[in-house]
Amino acid sequence: MQYKVIFALLFWAWSGLLRADLLPEVHFLIPAGPGGGWDGTARGVGEAMVRANLVRNVSYENLTGGGGGRAIAKLIETADRQPYTLLVNSTPMVVRSLQKIFPQSFRDLEPLASVIADYTAFVTPRDQGLDDWAAVLAAFQEDPRSIKVAGGSVRGSTDHIVFARAVELAGGDPFKVVYIPYDGGGKAMAGILTGETQVLSTGLSEAIDTARAGEVNIVAVTAPDRLPAIPDTPTLKELGYDLEFANWRGFFAAPGLPEQRYHDMIETLNQTILTPEFEQVRARNSWTLLHHTGDQFYAFLEHQEQEIGTLMRQLGFLRP
Repeated sequence: MQYKVIFALLFWAWSGLLRADLLPEVHFLIPAGPGGGWDGTARGVGEAMVRANLVRNVSYENLTGGGGGRAIAKLIETADRQPYTLLVNSTPMVVRSLQKIFPQSFRDLEPLASVIADYTAFVTPRDQGLDDWAAVLAAFQEDPRSIKVAGGSVRGSTDHIVFARAVELAGGDPFKVVYIPYDGGGKAMAGILTGETQVLSTGLSEAIDTARAGEVNIVAVTAPDRLPAIPDTPTLKELGYDLEFANWRGFFAAPGLPEQRYHDMIETLNQTILTPEFEQVRARNSWTLLHHTGDQFYAFLEHQEQEIGTLMRQLGFLRP
């Protein structure tokens, strides 16, 4: 009996050493309402953390407003009260900072890690005559105002920019795109299901369940090759339009925390990504793994800022 107690104590201590770099709890700050890509990413990563027994307590907070700026501002202003908070964000953080929608950029936070990438999908309602990308283009060319395009974010966001660029590559006028912004992907999907809009530009993970249920068509995707999750959906490249785009999603921390805390946050994310539980979540959502951490992630963000800034100026969303 004594040996069993000693063994149990040793095992407990050994386990504690193994997990010394992991966080005791995680609070996910989500800058949009439920049902969108940010919400799905945070809850998917949190689910994997809990199911893999890496983090005991996980909580979520949806904080909308300002194109995501309200959540960023809160994280900065209350940094000393956010010791275990992970802010989920993605390419729109770069876009909205360039547009001055909010004054902050990724440089005002602590970039921790990118986790996944989500290709853009162009989605149409069933039985409305827009069953493929050619039909969408034809309707747009005939009357641009007849094709209202839903997106889960503000004008000039990636949802808007990617669709406008696809139209431009097809010989259309990107400035004639009628873009209807919604607060998150869930509300944007509702827009085409109710007939308010005719096309949805969104991340694939935000549309795939509705498509599997037979309620919408995914007529094109911005991946380099066809995706196993939607093998019947063509890529824009194979349709003759040289456009690839993947929206990264990742996590940021409040500024001014101890360096060890940032290390622990990154390690917790690293360990989560390696688990079978995360792989199940990733496959279920048709995400592509895109894992950069620390300085590598920071350099990736700087490069994307330059690339997207150039594209936005070409399309007229930013002044030269």
